[in-house]
Amino acid sequence: MMTELNAHNLLHLRIAIGIARRAREHGNHPFGAILVDENDQCLLEAENNVITAKDCTGHAETNLVRLASQKFSEEQLARCTLYTSTEPCPMCCGAIYWSKIGRVVFALSAASLYARTDNAADKKLPPGQTILSAGGIQIIGPMIEDEAFKVHEGFWK
Repeated sequence: MMTELNAHNLLHLRIAIGIARRAREHGNHPFGAILVDENDQCLLEAENNVITAKDCTGHAETNLVRLASQKFSEEQLARCTLYTSTEPCPMCCGAIYWSKIGRVVFALSAASLYARTDNAADKKLPPGQTILSAGGIQIIGPMIEDEAFKVHEGFWK
């Protein structure tokens, strides 16, 4: 696992965290993601909508991948980075893998989220880092975990 804390990564991660905050304000789980191209331009964003859409697959990353794969070729996606507020779950990792997105940068690790919450069932899942790395996708994180956790405070009861 690499950590690459720089101004671009911080900016994009903070945008993803802001989207997570918006998801929570909309009554959903606090997760957000953005897609950035090789020129550092934000192409798409998505928030979690599991609760309001009544769709267990409505995770921010999966929603983003669905939009991205409809709009961009695999060749374009291979040059993109998906920034996410929290390490992707196994389902989202599968979607990211099949989309051919080349890189993932996340703020809060799943392990840190689980350690700070009482969501015991999810602790059994393999880390997204393991899945994405096995699929040949560059993964960077965790970064700014304390900042990223703030959007989760008081949500998981």
